[in-house]
Amino acid sequence: MRSMKLQPGRPQLTREIRRVERDVLRMGALVEQSFRLGHQALFERNLSSAEELFLLDKKIDKFYRQIESDCTTIVALEAPVAQDLRCLSAFMQLVRDLERIGDYAKDLAEVAIKIFPYPPHSSLPEIANMSRYAQAMLATSLKALADMDAVCGQQIKVLDNEVDTAYEQLYQTLAYQRDIEGFVEPILLLVLAIRFLERMADHATNIGQRVAYIITGHRA
Repeated sequence: MRSMKLQPGRPQLTREIRRVERDVLRMGALVEQSFRLGHQALFERNLSSAEELFLLDKKIDKFYRQIESDCTTIVALEAPVAQDLRCLSAFMQLVRDLERIGDYAKDLAEVAIKIFPYPPHSSLPEIANMSRYAQAMLATSLKALADMDAVCGQQIKVLDNEVDTAYEQLYQTLAYQRDIEGFVEPILLLVLAIRFLERMADHATNIGQRVAYIITGHRA
């Protein structure tokens, strides 16, 4: 993990920001794990992954509350300025993005449970590829954070375009499917699933842009 340049002459503040940064990365690792579990539940029909994810979500929410509280306390007691303040502000926004990705992973697991009794839909392989793109975006955004790499954070938008394109194509396929035999519910559930994945990718993009903001001070 590459250290960011913080305000000199305030070692206590620097230590506290470093601690928050480590907690954000730990939370990010849990969210990555939850995304993988959601993927396994839906595309590998592994319902034990869904159960594990529901337990993991509680840990993610605990991290989220702790980090928000820690950032608020540091701002109130230490009165940071310049990049220190920018960093803490970005962390507070960034963990909201992580928390939302975790929530959407849980939503994917719920879709997996509801869709389990039905035969696999023909679009599942394409949706699985969309999920892999979104997971790659999350991994890239967290690497940008760990390395404090503004360029890496900004480049995530390229991957987001791939996810957006996949979403549009899959939505057209699912929403306008004709000659449907049997139940409509699986199609509706998959429409929800691609929407969840699209939003997860958006939040991963936000994380990358917030990393760039910490370093450059410019919002995308």
